[in-house]
Amino acid sequence: MKVYHGSNRAIDEIDLAQCLPGRDFGQGFYVTNIRRQAEIWAERKAAEQPGKGVVTEYDFNEYAYVYSKLNVLRFDAYSPAWLDFILLNRSNMGHQAHHYDLIEGPVADDQVASRIYLYQAGRISKKQFLEELKFKKPTHQLCFCTPASLQMLTLSGKTSDAELMQLSQHIVEQLMTDFGWNEIEAVNHWYQSETYIELTNQGTADLHPTRWRKVYEALLNENRPL
Repeated sequence: MKVYHGSNRAIDEIDLAQCLPGRDFGQGFYVTNIRRQAEIWAERKAAEQPGKGVVTEYDFNEYAYVYSKLNVLRFDAYSPAWLDFILLNRSNMGHQAHHYDLIEGPVADDQVASRIYLYQAGRISKKQFLEELKFKKPTHQLCFCTPASLQMLTLSGKTSDAELMQLSQHIVEQLMTDFGWNEIEAVNHWYQSETYIELTNQGTADLHPTRWRKVYEALLNENRPL
């Protein structure tokens, strides 16, 4: 999935320590799959700080959704649970209020935030608040809260990482075919294998997706060197 981050500069390397707490999904690095939304973020950031509005494009590995080592929370739409989670994070400015690695859901933009204030003041009910959002234009954000989650985010144009993703897809599909596993089982087996760890540790500069069969053979026999 292509995702975008809007800022006053290009973000080639992500530093979670520079991310501010107290946002919708807590402290983390935020991207969206809606480019226009990222452009608006970039325009606002450039108006607040020196620099020019820049949208940085990334590739998000959707295996993150089923990878057992990541704690993922997803909101498909505005909901009571989404609202409660937003309020939890916005009320904790000094520390992270949750233990999720990756969170996905709608954005509490300026319009929504103004209604949140009315809800908190008791001027509208939760039911009224959510009813109004049914007619709102869709928004989207992904928040990467931990270094582990950032492994699923690659700067577009970094060929080696993209090729690793393609190779992984071949291997997962072959595991499903050979062993009758579902996608979750195949993904978990591959990303938790010694072969995958060795492959990523040795670097992927010379890696090409056509090499996947040799890597797959090594996966079937973990003691065999790549």
